[in-house]
Amino acid sequence: MDRISLIGLATGIAAIVGGQVLEGGHISSLLQPTAFVIVIGGTLGAVMLQSPFAVFVRGMRMGRWVFLPPAADGADTIARIVAWSHTARKEGLLALEGHVDELQDPFARKGLQLLIDGAEPERLREVLEVDIASFEEQMKLAARVWESAGGYAPTIGILGAVMGLIHVMENLSDPSKLGAGIAVAFVATIYGVGSANLIFLPIAKKLLAHTSRLVALREMFVDGLVGIANGDNPRIIESRLQGYLA
Repeated sequence: MDRISLIGLATGIAAIVGGQVLEGGHISSLLQPTAFVIVIGGTLGAVMLQSPFAVFVRGMRMGRWVFLPPAADGADTIARIVAWSHTARKEGLLALEGHVDELQDPFARKGLQLLIDGAEPERLREVLEVDIASFEEQMKLAARVWESAGGYAPTIGILGAVMGLIHVMENLSDPSKLGAGIAVAFVATIYGVGSANLIFLPIAKKLLAHTSRLVALREMFVDGLVGIANGDNPRIIESRLQGYLA
């Protein structure tokens, strides 16, 4: 569980609500279902319109990474690669065959199998770097779903404000309806700007940070496999891979 995400979200919302209370306002005035439907529904529709289905679904699924980051234990990966290096130096690359089934990550399985099959170090790196580039692009596209939501939300909020003002103008003869229209107008703007800067854009940035971390872990894995293929000393491999965790 990523506690700082929970703390950050709670702090941001508490600051806004607390500011409203300190100014003598009522929390209920910030709760406008109409404004919420306009901003969130409109933003969701815009994001769905711009995104292919697979990218949109991947982006929604990645949203949980904000609170439950993907597992990426660099130290464990280094220890595993060093152990493989010792085995390869003592018994040969074919001795690593039994370790393939232990790996759940398809990328890691592919890399280790290429190593066992005797792929040349540079060819091994080239093949796996193509996979890394493809993985990185897919993850970035998915993260940009949230980034796009952060771009659309303020504009949809302004649209909601205009709609609220139109409602006000239509009911100038009935003062009892003016308050509700004005409330929707201003709260829609708050929802648009607030959701973009407190939720959507921060989520996008955190997902991109996790993506960078996963890409670096894969690059480290490739570097380790290439070191084994080159017959490097396990201590040298370990020292080089430690640099990725600095």
